[in-house]
Amino acid sequence: MTRPHGLRRARIAFSAAAKQLEATASEADLHALDRALVVVSVGPDIDEPLPGDSSSPQLRQYTDDIEGVRPLYWVTAPRTVVVVAYIKV
Repeated sequence: MTRPHGLRRARIAFSAAAKQLEATASEADLHALDRALVVVSVGPDIDEPLPGDSSSPQLRQYTDDIEGVRPLYWVTAPRTVVVVAYIKV
């Protein structure tokens, strides 16, 4: 059976960022983060990895200058994006 055409998004999971989400009460902040996560889910390799050693998962960051958020994440082998934190810039 063939697969339907179109982009396959990465699955998003939250790590330490879950606590940040619980503390976020603003709809505008949630919308800003959601927008950035959609971009990351469509293209998990959109930005360059952060400098670091190769003994642990390669942390990446995506900066959304329009919404002013910067999620920090890594991409697992099955192309799942794990969000570690997000920063309001």
